[in-house]
Amino acid sequence: MNQSDMTAKIRTGKGFIAALDQSGGSTPKALAGYGIADGSWSGDDEMYRLIHEMRSRIIRSAAFTGDKVIGAILFERTMDGKVDGKPTPQALIDKGIVPFLKVDLGLEAEDNGVQMMKPVPGLDALLDRAKGLGVFGTKERSVINSANEAGIAVLVAQQFQMAAQVTAKGMMPIIEPEVNIKSADRDACDHLLLAALSEELDQLPEGKQVMLKLSLPATAGLYDPLVIHPRVLKVVALSGGFSRDEACVELKKNPGMIASFSRALLSDLRADMSDDEFDAALATAIDEIATASTDKS
Repeated sequence: MNQSDMTAKIRTGKGFIAALDQSGGSTPKALAGYGIADGSWSGDDEMYRLIHEMRSRIIRSAAFTGDKVIGAILFERTMDGKVDGKPTPQALIDKGIVPFLKVDLGLEAEDNGVQMMKPVPGLDALLDRAKGLGVFGTKERSVINSANEAGIAVLVAQQFQMAAQVTAKGMMPIIEPEVNIKSADRDACDHLLLAALSEELDQLPEGKQVMLKLSLPATAGLYDPLVIHPRVLKVVALSGGFSRDEACVELKKNPGMIASFSRALLSDLRADMSDDEFDAALATAIDEIATASTDKS
């Protein structure tokens, strides 16, 4: 797949984007969910080797194909690793899956109700390396905890500043301003975010597009204007702490949004499963999430 093929796959593909990008502090939790207890490894290198083995097992699974998984978001170390001797992005491309790379380096402390992204030194060099490996786009996450209009506006502006750096490299940014689903004023956060995103999107130059990764809104269908916005290639949803069943129910209420789930995708997978058991559990999760992404009846 070339860049044009990947754009078309994301625009029209019937499926969802898998989030395989747990990093840093979230890696031990992901391994624990997989049945590998904290303390089962010695040092970060061993920890990242174990998480790469988990991701490699997912990617090589017969259930993990471009028919229902149209894209996958990778952690930098996963991008730099190999699956069956191939660079991970190429292994995905060979299965018809569009590769993305998580490029943010975590969150700042909360201020004005939001957590901004930490600075990303060396981003241009990372983007060049990713593009050279066939990566189509990036993902960058920040978090909204309360309905502070000024805080949300600054957070969204930061996201679009980084997105401009990504598009300047000929890559597709996924902007992820996550609304904390446990926020006491979640619906107000959603509405303020919609307004801030719409304002930034309207200022994008002709021909430029971004993707959006958003929390499932408290008001179903709230993000419909973003789904049809000419500067948006695709709107995807994070599970954000919902179980897979809960996330799929909420996703079906939002036409035009597809999933980009992590925990909700991986929750039933265990390291001690046989290959047949692993593939069956993964196939079930993929089927449920793909259905919620494409069948809104």
